[in-house]
Amino acid sequence: MKNDTFWRYTTLMPAVLLFVALTVVPMVNLFVLSFHHVEWIERIAIWKSVGWSNYTAAFEDNLFRAGAFNTVVFAVVAVTVQMVLGFILALLTIGVTRGRTFYRTVFLLPILVPGIIIGAIWKLMYSYDFGVINKTAIFLGMSPQDWLGNPNLALASVIVVDIWHWTPFCFLLLLAALESLPQDIYEAARIDGSSPWQALRFITLPLMLPAIIVTFVFRMILALKVFDEVYLLTGGGPGTSTEVVSFTIYRRFFTEDRPGYGAAISIITFAAVAILIFVAGRISRRRKAS
Repeated sequence: MKNDTFWRYTTLMPAVLLFVALTVVPMVNLFVLSFHHVEWIERIAIWKSVGWSNYTAAFEDNLFRAGAFNTVVFAVVAVTVQMVLGFILALLTIGVTRGRTFYRTVFLLPILVPGIIIGAIWKLMYSYDFGVINKTAIFLGMSPQDWLGNPNLALASVIVVDIWHWTPFCFLLLLAALESLPQDIYEAARIDGSSPWQALRFITLPLMLPAIIVTFVFRMILALKVFDEVYLLTGGGPGTSTEVVSFTIYRRFFTEDRPGYGAAISIITFAAVAILIFVAGRISRRRKAS
């Protein structure tokens, strides 16, 4: 038994060391960088300690505050709609006997498209002059809109793209969870005279709650890191209407060459995501305990 345990730990050690090298070391370097201002002198990086000034500057930065607000709005709205649509599609698909593979393939198509292609497709669709959305609106007797140039519509337009792109991800995970539910409980419920709505409310949703929490948290983490859709569609504009935290980090870190300040914003974002994971984990454990 001791030899088996020793062999197991010996086998895992390279993987642990690789994880530390690829994850912990960069995070420590990022954390240390956040307390410094970096200047390049004759191609040599000179680190100057600035204490907590990068963090205090972040909370006074109007661009960062706008990005944080837009990021929260984007994540909450997009992920909530994706979860609802993904769950509805999973419920509809699991009840299909003929053509199930076809429907699953169709629903999963958006997630297979590369982000750069999605940006190009939707930018053309949102075009004011020749986009299919405005052409359809004109055909229906409505006035065309500047979907990506209007500050009141730009963020909602980007959210629609994200919903289209990532709903299949929620659908796939929730469908897998639905298929793993024990069917004998539903048989007993039908014998007792339960309606489909009662079965959904009192059996499916409680049993699906762990999978729903995991899917929601995972998608929320990805949504809080959104970058490519904003970069490709609006570039954070017009104004700061679609500015998100990831794009702010990109601006400060690369465009303005302020790596210390960009690292501080990254650490703040990482801490916020870590708190979200911790809270979700506590809720999940309490649910299992009850």
